[in-house]
Amino acid sequence: MAKLPNTLSEDEFVLIRETKKSQIAELAEDDLIDLHTRTRRARNKYVKLYRRSGADKVGEKKSRASGRAANTRNAGKAELFEDALARVSRRLAKVARQSAQQLKEERLALARSDSPVSSDGAGGKGKGKVKSEGKSRVDSTRDSSGRKKYEASTIAAGARRQVKKDKKNA
Repeated sequence: MAKLPNTLSEDEFVLIRETKKSQIAELAEDDLIDLHTRTRRARNKYVKLYRRSGADKVGEKKSRASGRAANTRNAGKAELFEDALARVSRRLAKVARQSAQQLKEERLALARSDSPVSSDGAGGKGKGKVKSEGKSRVDSTRDSSGRKKYEASTIAAGARRQVKKDKKNA
């Protein structure tokens, strides 16, 4: 495992180096998401290679144990990228929680400032944008004869359904 970093390509070595704690400490959330995606892709690549070549070796060597022994490089690289992905994931989770908390505080502050109740608690006339007091929200159609007939019909239909149901159950 100690010799494994020497077998990495230039791009893979740079990617592993970018996932060190000191490097990811300064990154913003979007940059961390990008790094997380690249690291996950590299990890998936080596996990896939390890599984595929391991399955091929089993066919050749007639043993899973000897198939694994012949495939240690891919297994080591998969493990190396798994550790790197874990570091980036932990940091991304921490930054995302901080960002979510900050957005929540901003939203609550905005809601408090837009509240219809003034800050002095009086709830009286303020400097609102609405100039009229508005219309009352009383339904004026409640007293019409058509409305009364409609409601009576609905009540009667419900009563008929209930009687029918009661007769079936009895």
